Amino acid sequence: MGINKYIDHTILKADAKKEDIKKICDEAKKYSFASVCINPTNIRFVKNQLKRSGVKTCAVVGFPLGANIQNTKVFEARQCIKDGADEIDMVINIGALKDGEYDKVYKEIKAVRQACGKRILKVIIETCYLTDEEKQKACELSIKAKADFVKTSTGFGSGGATFDDVKLMENIIGDNAEIKAAGGIRDYKTAMKYIELGATRLGTSSGVQIMEDQESGVEIEEEAEGVEIEEEIEEEDY
Repeated sequence: MGINKYIDHTILKADAKKEDIKKICDEAKKYSFASVCINPTNIRFVKNQLKRSGVKTCAVVGFPLGANIQNTKVFEARQCIKDGADEIDMVINIGALKDGEYDKVYKEIKAVRQACGKRILKVIIETCYLTDEEKQKACELSIKAKADFVKTSTGFGSGGATFDDVKLMENIIGDNAEIKAAGGIRDYKTAMKYIELGATRLGTSSGVQIMEDQESGVEIEEEAEGVEIEEEIEEEDY
């Protein structure tokens, strides 16, 4: 599978205009990316832009803080699907997880899972705010609730994906779900490292740059074990 099929081409900025979103859709069609990931208000517009292209429409729920009540997330997921979303990326209740309210977190994910039906559900655990033990628990709860993917980050937190986090998640998740790495993935070498570590989706606004790197024959250098992305994460790097 080409790297293009790993990419959820993303535009989640608050000030994104229709022309910006159309540009992302045109790029996604050109490179046959896996999906275009957008805020719920733009689903119908994006769905129309992507029709007959094979590129999926992905919408975020409870984004970016995850602090909405469960019923709000469920309603939002249902409305997103009604409007045409093929995939849902939901943010967990991060505070509840950190408070040890695991049953509350599980029931919320499960409720959104049920609202999604057969659509793909990706659960964003926002690793930058979690200890390793909390990351493990978040992955376990997501698997228990039958999420399709566990996703590292919103790209709007204090940090994005790291190699160490994806390695940890892969060890916990195994074949029970897939992994989406997001936040700070801006070039081909970084993207390929995440894929090598087990990620099967990449959330990025730099999909075009990644494809141009690949087309220009960028060499992939060996990365040291445990290397993390330390550069500042920009909001649109979801």
